Amino acid sequence: MRGLARLFSALTLLVLLAAAWLMLAPQPQRPVPPPATPLTGPVDHIVIQKSARRMTAFRDGQVLKTYPIALGFAPDGDKRQQGDGKTPEGRFTIDRVNPKSAYHLSLGLDYPRPQDRARAAALGVDPGGDIFIHGQPNERPDGETLPGDWTAGCIAISDSDIRELFAAARIGTTVEILP
Repeated sequence: MRGLARLFSALTLLVLLAAAWLMLAPQPQRPVPPPATPLTGPVDHIVIQKSARRMTAFRDGQVLKTYPIALGFAPDGDKRQQGDGKTPEGRFTIDRVNPKSAYHLSLGLDYPRPQDRARAAALGVDPGGDIFIHGQPNERPDGETLPGDWTAGCIAISDSDIRELFAAARIGTTVEILP
């Protein structure tokens, strides 16, 4: 019995020493990502890649900045009708800005376009509308970002990101939304 107690004590001591070594041993340095470069100057084109949940701002064909995005609650496929939770696909233009939006700032897209209206009419449905690039709901604390795809068909980004984009994009900026 004494032998078993000594063995248990020795094993306990080894485990404690190993744990202490792991806690005190130098840890490898993990690289710290550089701070995000702020977007400056005008944006003339925006590309949204729905499958990658990514939006990229361009000027004169040069990438300025890329942002993570959230989409409509049923993002796969092109928007067909009001309430389907899909984010439309195609080439659009920013046609309005709203600094007093229900979401932290918003940039309106010219959806539905004539072809969207015609397709919906052929299906006997309402094409929907009010598609925006916007921030988080105003009732949320600044800095909080809702997880997942949660909009009714819009493109949502963080409040700090929409502040940058809102200052840089203009009415007439083209927006290409890809699957």
